[in-house]
Amino acid sequence: MNTNRLRHLLDRSEGTLRLVGLMSGTSVDGIDVALVEVSHDGARFHWRLLGFECLAWPQDLREAILKAFQPETSLPYLVALDTRLGEAFADAALEVVHNAGVEWTSVDAIASHGQTIWHQPEPYAVGSGWATGTLQIGDGSVIAARAGCVVVSDFRRADMALGGQGAPLVPFVDHALFADQGEGRLVVNLGGIANVTWLPAGATSAEVRAFDTGPANMVLDAIVTHITEGASAFDRDGAIAAQGRVQQPLLDRLLEHRYFALPPPKSTGREEFGRQYAADLIALAAADAISAPDLLATATALTVETIAHAYEQWILPHAPVRTVILGGGGVHNTTLVRRLGERFAPARLTTNAAFGLPDDAKEAVAFTILAFETVRGRPSNMPSATGATGPAILGKISLPPP
Repeated sequence: MNTNRLRHLLDRSEGTLRLVGLMSGTSVDGIDVALVEVSHDGARFHWRLLGFECLAWPQDLREAILKAFQPETSLPYLVALDTRLGEAFADAALEVVHNAGVEWTSVDAIASHGQTIWHQPEPYAVGSGWATGTLQIGDGSVIAARAGCVVVSDFRRADMALGGQGAPLVPFVDHALFADQGEGRLVVNLGGIANVTWLPAGATSAEVRAFDTGPANMVLDAIVTHITEGASAFDRDGAIAAQGRVQQPLLDRLLEHRYFALPPPKSTGREEFGRQYAADLIALAAADAISAPDLLATATALTVETIAHAYEQWILPHAPVRTVILGGGGVHNTTLVRRLGERFAPARLTTNAAFGLPDDAKEAVAFTILAFETVRGRPSNMPSATGATGPAILGKISLPPP
């Protein structure tokens, strides 16, 4: 019975659990799938990565997801896409576990972040009132039915129900994996959107601060797609940006965006820095006869400066950091990484890989740890980062057929 499956999982939650983490980010480049063994000894987490792959979205599904970001998309389309992505997430989990040479029956649960379609942390008028919300699709019930496994999904809503931003959620894991007694650290995720987690030396969870700083790969990828007429989807190694020069007047204008001056807690996404933002930036560059390499160099500098400014404004007044830890797809952009290193000098610049975690895998691994806490009945949001009024047990549990 379903209830027996759940009872078995809950009974084993104090021991080691074998979990599959699924993540598709704002760049929509693929599904990150991590097979992880997770345990907790009462003082700290222990984890072992058994398998990790990033499975590229089939072109038709990627285009379908990108279409879903447009305001004119119909509700029937979104409902059907929710189911279709649930099937795709389940298939991805099954494939990576098989490739890892692990028996599927040994997997205890799947942790699925889903695909964010819209994130609304600021109040929006509905009827006579106002509300916030978020929408991640890839139905957990469909994943559970197709994979025959317990699924924990929809992690953001519980935090938002308590007045939080629902993001970022990974700081709980950053604290568990990267905090140090002797030095302050800044964990930077270079995904579609860039976000930072500040870990003061010897920090308790209540002292951690984290927030989204602004655009990263999302805008860079959109520019490359435009200038290559779809032949390339990203600036490999930052090679195009490396050929250009930062156009300071344009960069200064971009830095005037209202989001960058907002104090944390704050979060953002494609709603603010998506298709329209990139199109406006490309139009500005065209009007000023700015070359493609110069445009990419300037957009790269925007990511660097918004991260650095956020650090200088909201973190440095409290305490400097000695180590900056980079992760996410942006670590493969050598131009972006080099400029971040120059901007944060003399702090040491390193990546997740130095801590035994593949640079692209952290978010998928992170959601297995969050799911581990969920089935233990323990909260894993960080109110100090999200602004929630208190701790929340994250996620919803979907059960497979009997």
